[in-house]
Amino acid sequence: MITRITSRTKSTGDTTTLVADDRPTELDSAPHDPDSMTAWMAEGNCRLYPPATFFPSDGVGVDRARKICRDCPVQERCLEYALEERIDHGVWGGCSERERRRILKRRRTEIVGSA
Repeated sequence: MITRITSRTKSTGDTTTLVADDRPTELDSAPHDPDSMTAWMAEGNCRLYPPATFFPSDGVGVDRARKICRDCPVQERCLEYALEERIDHGVWGGCSERERRRILKRRRTEIVGSA
């Protein structure tokens, strides 16, 4: 049996619905803007989890976030966004901070090598 718990914040009225494993099944937050450059985020698997899941403090947390990203429909877009915006923290597109730094370094090396 799955127990649903719904909580509502007083200030905004946003709701979060939780299931027995404490994983949110729905996070209502800011209105979705389909014209924004981050509109793709509304399709990501990460929308079903608390943001802290993607900003882990250890390797186990990174692995957990990677598993969520593995079958995400916007994984490539997410990774490219993090690389283009030089986001230093968290797991984006299934890659940790260290992995993203390596990708950027490899890309710079490829550009220099092909010139």
